[in-house]
Order: sequence, then structure tokens, then C-alpha cells
Amino acid sequence: MKLPKLPSGAMRQVMEQAQRMMEEAQRFEEEMEQLQVHASAGGGVVKATVNGKGTLVALEIAPEVIDPSDPEMLQDLIVSAVREAQAQAERARAERMSQLAGGLGLDKLGLPF
Repeated sequence: MKLPKLPSGAMRQVMEQAQRMMEEAQRFEEEMEQLQVHASAGGGVVKATVNGKGTLVALEIAPEVIDPSDPEMLQDLIVSAVREAQAQAERARAERMSQLAGGLGLDKLGLPF
């Protein structure tokens, strides 16, 4: 596929925009690493914390929920809390990504794609 020839000065503008996008992407990744999202299950007896990338960074389990005769209940609570925290992190990530994309002004370059 042959790309159309860009008008004079447009290449510089594209390169500057690409540089800004790379810088924004780096800041975005750093933000997501620092972001912490919390969720709980079982009325707060299990609490999970994930970062903006969805990685589990902390898990709290109330002692009273640890029942050796019913490990499945605790397992379900842990899975539930972690999944909810990950879903919240994904929503936060998507929202921030949308804000960044809108703020980059890609539509103002007049590119053919």
C-alpha cells in the first residue's frame, strides 16, 4: 500500500505528535503502576487491592472468615474480591486512556487515516 505524500511541514508535525504520544504513553503506564483500586467481598471480610494494570498488590482476610472445614467459601470470597478490583482497575484504565486519546488531538493533523 502506497501512502499519500504529506504536505510540507506535515512530517515534522507528525513526528512531534508521535513524540508527544510516546511521552504520554510512558506517563500513562507510570500512572497505572501507581494507581490502587480496592474491592471487598463477604461484607468486607476479604479485601483485595490491585494496581491500574490489574496486578494484585495486597489481600486482607479477616481471621473470623477462615474456617478450615469450609475452604471453598474463603476461596470464592478471594476470587470475588480480586475480580471486582480488577474490573474496577480496567474501567479506570479505559477511562484514562479515553481522556488521553481525546487530548492528543489526532484529528487535527489532517492525516488520511
